[in-house]
Amino acid sequence: MRIAVSGASGLLGSALVDALEPAHEVVRLVRRAPTSYVERRWDPSRGIIEGQGLADVDAVINLSGAGLADARLTPARKHLLLESRVRPTATLHRYAAESERCAAMLSASAVGYYGNTGDEVVDESDANGRGFLAGLVTQWEGSAPQAEGLQVSWLRTGQVLTRRGGVLGKQAPLFRMGLGGIIGDGQQWISWISCDDWVRAVRCVLERGIVGPVNLVSPNPVTNEDFTERLGHVLRRPTRVPLPLPLVRRVLGHELVNEALLFSTRAVPRVLEDEGFVFDHPDLGVALRALYRSGRHRRDREKTDEDSVVTDPEVEASP
Repeated sequence: MRIAVSGASGLLGSALVDALEPAHEVVRLVRRAPTSYVERRWDPSRGIIEGQGLADVDAVINLSGAGLADARLTPARKHLLLESRVRPTATLHRYAAESERCAAMLSASAVGYYGNTGDEVVDESDANGRGFLAGLVTQWEGSAPQAEGLQVSWLRTGQVLTRRGGVLGKQAPLFRMGLGGIIGDGQQWISWISCDDWVRAVRCVLERGIVGPVNLVSPNPVTNEDFTERLGHVLRRPTRVPLPLPLVRRVLGHELVNEALLFSTRAVPRVLEDEGFVFDHPDLGVALRALYRSGRHRRDREKTDEDSVVTDPEVEASP
């Protein structure tokens, strides 16, 4: 299968491409001049993919978007978050729908779609929630609707566990300094997934032709209190002192703290489970130990984040 990928050099994209390439041919969509035959330039701000567009690929995977928790949710930041998702997604969807060969589009999304669900368990059949992030994800998915001849899947991703970045990459250094602690009352639910399982789940969606929303999360969400305790245990650091919310709000802003840190989302991977998908790391403790086993941390390869859903420097500069 020939697959175009936006965000191929990003945090999740690089891991996915590594897993795809032994069995598939990957065309990397880049926003600079291509440096090899496997790269193809595109400019989502102008709605353009150069060369053959997507006419010569069987599927496209969209992982573009500025990082959600990288800055306060100012009006300008909200605009950036929306534009960096909707414009690239709409561009890829248009080219994919016009291609006679491209039959599938897998587009990044997030479990933030469900909003603040408290203790309620939610799956792909549940409606979208309220709040800025829920509205953002709803518009994001809306820019890639199902189309004749094109099967669209929305990859509703939870917190991906990786040492290279994301939320865990920011938390771990604080925990190592003994500054790790619960946020708020610690009872908000976290929907998480190991990076390895995320990659395998995306391959499952692609290769089995799963259509529609798919929750890319572990079957065992945990509370913030449980997550804090297990991470502290694996890193052998105390977690007795809660993080001071007034200080966190002063740094990150009231709205971002509420929606990104205090909202509770207890999502489960119903679609993946119905497909018989088996998680390598269904338990949080197992997943964390795989990342931080015996203090011998695996060295991750240095890669630039050109188009990543988690961090996208080019998008940060111009959505």
